[in-house]
Amino acid sequence: MFKKHIPLTCAILLACTAAQAQDQVVNIYSARHYPTDEALYSNFAQATGIKINRVDADDAGILARLKAEGSASPADVILLVDAARLWKGEIEGLFQPVKSKVLDQTIPVHLRGKASSDGASPWFGFSTRARVIVYDKVKVKKDDVDTYEELGDPKNKGKLCIRSGSHPYNLSLFGAVTEHLGAQKAEAWLKGMVDNMARTPKGGDTDQIKAVAAGECGIAVTNSYYLARIMRSDKAEDKAIMDRVGIVFPNQASWGTHVNIAGGAMAKNAKNPANAIKFLEYLASAPAQDHFANGNNEWPVVKGMKISNPALQAMTGGSFKSETIPISVVGMNQVKVQQMLDRVGFK
Repeated sequence: MFKKHIPLTCAILLACTAAQAQDQVVNIYSARHYPTDEALYSNFAQATGIKINRVDADDAGILARLKAEGSASPADVILLVDAARLWKGEIEGLFQPVKSKVLDQTIPVHLRGKASSDGASPWFGFSTRARVIVYDKVKVKKDDVDTYEELGDPKNKGKLCIRSGSHPYNLSLFGAVTEHLGAQKAEAWLKGMVDNMARTPKGGDTDQIKAVAAGECGIAVTNSYYLARIMRSDKAEDKAIMDRVGIVFPNQASWGTHVNIAGGAMAKNAKNPANAIKFLEYLASAPAQDHFANGNNEWPVVKGMKISNPALQAMTGGSFKSETIPISVVGMNQVKVQQMLDRVGFK
């Protein structure tokens, strides 16, 4: 039986064509579930000609899928929305360190994973969400809740509403506070919050805001972008919420407000690494950073970005003092924090 031979020049041409076709795609596993992000993806595709294939899941589901798929994973880019999960992906070896002059120049060092000896980072933060305190303007004085420490102060007994302590948003906050206060004082603070609760932890951040507006509790903790959504709404019930609720960016006189991050990484087994880096660099560009701020109510990480989002402007005038401890340190405190939560009965 004779085999069909392809001329060498044709074989080379076919191989190049196949390679080019492969180069024009990037496969993304994303925990960003925001409808406004469709513009983010389409703008990249239009600007580069690179097709995006996307799989949506939550942070934990994405990390589990990467581990299960191993070297067969088609993922090129991983987008996660929590610092603790980015750190977890880093220590579990699921990311491939990236060395990029663009990212090195635009992303602050404390918002990146731990760099290797050649300066490559396993992940980068592209937007932040401040963990703020909201309070009932009728019943609570702003000065009584302008620090995280006061959430556990006896003067606020019976006033606190908060989601589960084990939720990643709170684990990141508690990990940061533990780094600032030390483990012993942080555990006493967590116990104080349990004593101050108006109800058993339940619901999401938006539920906590609504509970304050309804008078069910006096103070609550939320990520800033949930609050911004309500502030930008035209609904009468949302306007009523903002008439009742005040906002505090805690610890402006000390270490600054805790920020959680949404970030990205290149998958360890990326099949399209060049396009993965292009996409990550795109997320640090002015158009993408503007989208994070004005499209999804997040704070951009690149300095000098103009924020025209009316809700973010109303909250702080467009800027605030944020803490600058390395995100990796917050991640490393997670196990310790969970053990403290169990001991003090923070559900």
